[in-house]
Amino acid sequence: REEADASELIFAAECGGSDATSGIASNPTVGNASDRLVEDGGTASFSETPEFIGAEHILAERCVDDELREHLLERVAQREEMADMMGVDLRGAQPTPGNQEGGLTTIEEKSLGAIAKGGTTPVEGMVEYAERLPTGGGLVLMDTPGYDVESVVGKVAGGAQVVAFTTGRGSTTGNPIAPVIKIAGNPKTWEKMSNNMDVNASTIIDGDSVEEVGGRLYDTLLSVADGQHTEAEKRGLEEFAVNEVQPKQIAGSGVGR
Repeated sequence: REEADASELIFAAECGGSDATSGIASNPTVGNASDRLVEDGGTASFSETPEFIGAEHILAERCVDDELREHLLERVAQREEMADMMGVDLRGAQPTPGNQEGGLTTIEEKSLGAIAKGGTTPVEGMVEYAERLPTGGGLVLMDTPGYDVESVVGKVAGGAQVVAFTTGRGSTTGNPIAPVIKIAGNPKTWEKMSNNMDVNASTIIDGDSVEEVGGRLYDTLLSVADGQHTEAEKRGLEEFAVNEVQPKQIAGSGVGR
């Protein structure tokens, strides 16, 4: 063990098992914690490029330059084209049965909630799947598939030391390398699964501010970085899946810092 500054942290954000509370409670909580880490000089990263669809114009407006903006829109278009090749039209639809059961109606609705994990700071860069994330890089996106386990593994391979995993429906997940902090946005999920979650963001539904709950999550992030075990670690949850890396990705063509 050795002392380290918060600026050396790379914080990965992920959502899985989303429902209607994810976009108004748990994901904004992660976004607030991400803003706090960026303010302290660290790096925050979220991914799942298919879940930018319908909200990509909002992320594009936050990009620090035109090159990064064009790169982001190009990657979103590529992910959508891959779905089209398999006969799936993502726009205006919600292809995930679990999200439908959780009250989400369209991919646009899901995406608007998903990008809330990135807080409010400028998008400084976008890297390939599992490409090295920069220390002190601010908010940096990673181009990954939508499957949460593959996406988490990609960001951990890129250097993330701690992962925030938001869920409304109660997904349980972990990682064999990095601790995973689970954040519940649904009060019923917290009531039923509080012993498997780490942070209760459902209090936002009852009137707590995003800033207040985001502060709790940031304190938890620092405590976990100091060695506090997450519920996933206590239970030995170690999901692992690797997305196929294309030849062009191996060389690394990320844009930004």
